[in-house]
Amino acid sequence: MASDDKLERVVQARMKLRARFQAESHATPSMADPNPQGVGPLNRHGMPQLPVGQVVTKKWPVLDLGAQPQVALERWKLVIDGACARPLELDWRAFNALEQTDDVSDFHCVTTWSRFDVPWRGVRVADVIADVEPRDDARFVMFHGYDGYTTNVPLAEAIKADVLLVHTADHKPLALEHGGPVRVITPQLYAWKGAKWVSRIELMTSDKRGFWEERGYSNTAYPWRNDRYA
Repeated sequence: MASDDKLERVVQARMKLRARFQAESHATPSMADPNPQGVGPLNRHGMPQLPVGQVVTKKWPVLDLGAQPQVALERWKLVIDGACARPLELDWRAFNALEQTDDVSDFHCVTTWSRFDVPWRGVRVADVIADVEPRDDARFVMFHGYDGYTTNVPLAEAIKADVLLVHTADHKPLALEHGGPVRVITPQLYAWKGAKWVSRIELMTSDKRGFWEERGYSNTAYPWRNDRYA
């Protein structure tokens, strides 16, 4: 019964959070842009399937900061904190006890390749954010990785239904080189906006640039606007 009560509380919190940001989420370019740049049939978000400047690959190239942190499952932790009422720390068991989501989405890398129709399994970022009860002045999120990587997104982007904390890709446990055991995916933004080896989700009242954003990458990262660099 207790687990049912918790699930109901998270569902209600998720609905409240999405209602709060509904207008902003629907106004983002991947939902509302009348003149997207790209080719091919429309994708799941009403954008052309392939953003401008991208090429399709069936491979999954590996990009990182030069380190691939190996975090044993018994030591893995995910902290959700910052501008919220109920900071939370999840271990591997607690994370896997959360509602699991299966989804298929595309993966667009700023280095000009796209991988279509990747099957994922994981937990909605919206669920863990809703569970910590963001303060009314929380507007942004910083994702932190075990390798020291950071990247920032507006809350209106982070709580979209296809933004996931994934532990499974292509029906297999997420490989270390791709950010396993858990990484963030942001299908409506370039992929650098989803941290590999995610360790912390920090809620913020004002925007702060992450690793690549500080080094000249776009702060917004909209693939269908060719929005790669500042």
